[in-house]
Amino acid sequence: MIGTWRTGIHFFDDLKSLFNLPQPAPEVDVHSIVIQQVRGSSELTTTVFTMQAIVPTRQDIEVGNFIVGTTKLLYIAYGEVRAGVDLSALAAEDVTVSSDTLRVRIPPPRILDSKIDVNRSKVYDYNRGFLNLGPDVAPKLQTLAEREALQKIVAAACADGVLEKANNRARLVVTQLLKQGGNKVTVETQPPLPDVCK
Repeated sequence: MIGTWRTGIHFFDDLKSLFNLPQPAPEVDVHSIVIQQVRGSSELTTTVFTMQAIVPTRQDIEVGNFIVGTTKLLYIAYGEVRAGVDLSALAAEDVTVSSDTLRVRIPPPRILDSKIDVNRSKVYDYNRGFLNLGPDVAPKLQTLAEREALQKIVAAACADGVLEKANNRARLVVTQLLKQGGNKVTVETQPPLPDVCK
């Protein structure tokens, strides 16, 4: 009986030693942490371009082949274009860790929003011509002017390099965000997609 008891004790000691074997060191999934940290910023606006555009519009009224009246509208538009990167598009393959450096490739810059500030914009002149014979089409001409002004403002923002500026600023912002963890950080940018400014 004592022999059986001693055998049982050795059995439990052997069993305990199995559970006390050295375990592998815990690991941290840096990719997930970085992606969550960066995605938390979501759409990152890094550049705002503002501009005033003056847009003349007109509409004629004809009888037969003769123009009997012309309505002209002159619109002064204030517009804004916001450019930046959509950090929610960051994927796991965009984050790599080599030795002590964290590399992150951010998505390409894009225009996040473009709009006319209707509170600052105004109709500067509305003229229906001689004897007011021109058609009364103020809302139609104003809508046309706003659409044309917005296209001009976006084109001017692109010509001014708004996407390149957004890319450079995004690199700086994401670098500062990730350096808070004390890592060496390299942030790579991508060129704008070809159809963004068309």
